Amino acid sequence: MQSTTRAFKANVRKAIVEPGLQKALGMMKTGFQVRRLAAVEKLPEFEQLRDQARDIKNHVLENLDFYLERFERKVTEAGGKVHWCRSAEEAREAILGICRGVGAKTVTKGKSMIAEEIALNDFLEEEGIEPIETDLGEYIIQLRGEPPSHIIAPAIHLNKTDVIDAFQKAHTHLDPNRPMEEPTALLEEARGVLRPKFLAADVGITGANFMIAETGSTIIVTNEGNGDLTQILPKAHVVLASLEKLVPTFEDAATILRLLARSATGQEFSVYTTVSTGPRRPDDLDGPAEFHVVLLDNGRSDILGTEFQDMLRCIRCSACLNHCPVYATVGGHAYGWVYPGPMGAVLTPTLIGIEESGHLPNASTFCGRCESVCPMRIPLPKMMRHWREREFERHLSPPSVRAGLAFWAWFAKRPRLYRLATGLAARLLGLFGRAHGRYGWLPLASGWTRGREFPAPEGQTFMSQWRKRSRA
Repeated sequence: MQSTTRAFKANVRKAIVEPGLQKALGMMKTGFQVRRLAAVEKLPEFEQLRDQARDIKNHVLENLDFYLERFERKVTEAGGKVHWCRSAEEAREAILGICRGVGAKTVTKGKSMIAEEIALNDFLEEEGIEPIETDLGEYIIQLRGEPPSHIIAPAIHLNKTDVIDAFQKAHTHLDPNRPMEEPTALLEEARGVLRPKFLAADVGITGANFMIAETGSTIIVTNEGNGDLTQILPKAHVVLASLEKLVPTFEDAATILRLLARSATGQEFSVYTTVSTGPRRPDDLDGPAEFHVVLLDNGRSDILGTEFQDMLRCIRCSACLNHCPVYATVGGHAYGWVYPGPMGAVLTPTLIGIEESGHLPNASTFCGRCESVCPMRIPLPKMMRHWREREFERHLSPPSVRAGLAFWAWFAKRPRLYRLATGLAARLLGLFGRAHGRYGWLPLASGWTRGREFPAPEGQTFMSQWRKRSRA
């Protein structure tokens, strides 16, 4: 996927005036936030599970080499093969080799952010192999030629009219006057088009929510049956996953599964939780003849031992996106690469560099909601601050930002002058804004006042009020 993170500000300006996008984003609060809260309140041990899940993943990351070797050994014992890939290019070539080995012409795919990360669809098409997305949301955006805008709801930015338009343009073999207003009609149409694709596919590619070191198994969780059909029907099943998806045992996976769906969609469990272990055995009624796991590094091992290691605990639940005021205003495409929202603001710079994606860690109010809802207790705001520090140290931030920070630092190092200046500013702003209680424009604050009014101070700084209350 081609990065447009350098154009983040331009992407934002376009997104905030797009009526359809803003309407779709407005539904996130009831669609995700309310359901998550209800699901969490029904589970008294939710906070305890968060601690356990954090500790499980920390243990894996501290012993990653051991569990990776154990996982490979178990996959091999079950009749499968593990492909170690340092880069996106190596992962693409490994998958192409598997496809060529079985003479594949078509490939069905379950939803996979790693596949987006390595731009797999474009690569396969260039090699004469047709990739077919089978998750309904992914299928819709594939027809539209768009990347996903959300991790678990890739077509969240679209409305029903957009879907109808995409289906009419793509499904030209169907009656152009067919009824399409009801969501069930669209669902039935997609099912009818995709079912023959499942049967004809030579290779099925899925991601992995978890990889189990003790058995060499992989697990996917979905709310559609497409994941199962993608694994069972083709000649070969390819699991495309990054290194950190490992957990030691099924029991560990079960612990984190109790958090995943509740954090993502507000469900107690996803509709399907599917385990795959090796290829079809002689007494199996169905299943692929070949089982491959393509393990992608792509810079993740470089994160180990750094201040960004905690990011590798992420289970891609999207809770941070669903509660982020910035994401809820600009949507996923504005971020310009695979991973949007707070988790993308941390992960993207680690994968493609802060030079390319410096806007993203700065696209945060630091309200802390992302960390407060993260089931894995990932300190996202702290890591965004680390990226801001690196950007500043490398002189990558704009001159105006550096000058502003230098000016503030000069005052901050002189406490008496700082208190005098801020106190005077607060009193003046309070005095002149008293009539309306707000400002529609302020010098040096146009970035704020272009989109919202600035509240007038009440006349005293926080520090002065703190001193008065401390003496009382």
